[in-house]
Amino acid sequence: MDDILISIFAIVLSVVLMFIFPLMTMADRTDDISQLTVDIATVQFVDEVRTTGIITQSEYNKFISNLGSTGNTYNIQMEVKIKDENPARNMITSSGNTDIGENVYYSIYTSQIMSILESNENNGEYKLKEGDVFSASVNNTNLTISQQLKNFFYTVVGKDTYIIAASHAGLVTATGI
Repeated sequence: MDDILISIFAIVLSVVLMFIFPLMTMADRTDDISQLTVDIATVQFVDEVRTTGIITQSEYNKFISNLGSTGNTYNIQMEVKIKDENPARNMITSSGNTDIGENVYYSIYTSQIMSILESNENNGEYKLKEGDVFSASVNNTNLTISQQLKNFFYTVVGKDTYIIAASHAGLVTATGI
């Protein structure tokens, strides 16, 4: 009887070591590659917007396509903080022009940006001005194979968590023409 139990244990252990462990390792590497792809795509998209001062429908579609190449689905959040210079006042002093007071920013979010991009009135463009701040954040909405395996074996990862995420923001350096 002891020999049968040891044989069954050995078979189960060998199955885990030969199939499950490599599968989990490969799934983790796939998530690592997806994370790198999402990081690079997000940085490129935000930097393109920052340097041109324009969010275009074609650039956004290219960003979506790059994210889709990972095989996952994503929630994309964009925010534009528009610089309102009215509260700052110019004051001429002996040392030159200086601003007194603080600049105020007000925010435009994804739904508002998308409605402008999808409308025909601006040719699918949302124009920014120098000094605005643009940010984008991305996280996956589906469970990857790695997350599913971890849920099965460890019950560590919940259904509402994500492991592939990226965000990037920066100051717009050019006014969109």
